[in-house]
Amino acid sequence: MKKLILSMGAVMSLLYFSSCGGNADATQENTSTEQVGAGQSGVQDNESAKDIVKVAVGSKDHSTLVAAVKAAEYVDVLSNAGPFTVFAPVNAAFDALPAGTVDGLLQPDKKGDLRNILEYHVAVAVFQPSMFKDGQDLEMVNGGHAIISIKDGKTFINDAEILGNVKASNGMVYVINKVLLPK
Repeated sequence: MKKLILSMGAVMSLLYFSSCGGNADATQENTSTEQVGAGQSGVQDNESAKDIVKVAVGSKDHSTLVAAVKAAEYVDVLSNAGPFTVFAPVNAAFDALPAGTVDGLLQPDKKGDLRNILEYHVAVAVFQPSMFKDGQDLEMVNGGHAIISIKDGKTFINDAEILGNVKASNGMVYVINKVLLPK
């Protein structure tokens, strides 16, 4: 009898919590610590190394890139295991594009164009800095190719200079000074 009462209590609790979906008060407590329905990006973990998205979110110089990744709905993709190498343009790189370009790409009807550009900044592999060679051809996620060049001790991808790098739990992030545009 005691087991039956405990089982009924568990069922009633389950029914109560599942019926609170429309109640903002009931769901607010849950969403303050995690994103309901979120994929890998919704995992709260302050102990492990940051993934690529968390590295970008933590950089004040990459807020435009973060907004673009969100608009393209690629947050979960870039939070997954990878391995990825991401070439991350700084905000000034986006600012250097013709006026209205970024705002236009962030519109829902331009999601395909935005995704193509973002995919041209990602390779499916982890490239350590020591692996780059002058003339090296990298295949990017969108199917395009980018060329590594080394001039006067500086490394470039196409015509964007690599300013630095950050290791992430699912790959490597290279900070670059220009937006890479697919050819």
